[in-house]
Amino acid sequence: MPQTAPPLSRLPTFSDDCHVHVVVETPKGSPNKYAFSDALGAFQFKMVLPEGTSFPYDFGMIPSTKGADGDPLDVLLLLDAPAFPGCVLEARLVGVIEAEQRERDGTWERNDRLVGVAVKARTHAHIHALDDLRPGMLDEVEAFFGHYNQLAGKDFKVLRRGDAEAALALVRHGTEAFGRACG
Repeated sequence: MPQTAPPLSRLPTFSDDCHVHVVVETPKGSPNKYAFSDALGAFQFKMVLPEGTSFPYDFGMIPSTKGADGDPLDVLLLLDAPAFPGCVLEARLVGVIEAEQRERDGTWERNDRLVGVAVKARTHAHIHALDDLRPGMLDEVEAFFGHYNQLAGKDFKVLRRGDAEAALALVRHGTEAFGRACG
């Protein structure tokens, strides 16, 4: 009997080379926000951004992880050209934007954004730390997430920026949380 593949959200977190797997949900340049739905086993349209607004980079999830918000860990992916929803690739983590967002009910919850570089990227191959990014890039990304959350009726507050080790620690914690929730 043929073995069925696991859903995208349950793929291995790490590749054989100890990079993280990333499942692209929303490609760079898209005005539409998509997210993988475990319940449907498909990508679900979540919202459309205002005219002239689009995702600055590919955005996705790290499979088999669970963040403080109950969803898989979010990752902003630097890649030469946009990928497509459902594309699975390997990334090198370079840091994290540790953040909180205030939900519509007024409660605050952590919703960090990991930052990774696609292992096979050429344009961003030199990036190994947040300090390697062009000046102002993280400020622009944080402003995008602030605006994006505002449109959804939420507030977004950056707590701090962390290095690759902090990002990896979040992934390890996220895999433990996922294991506790699913095992």
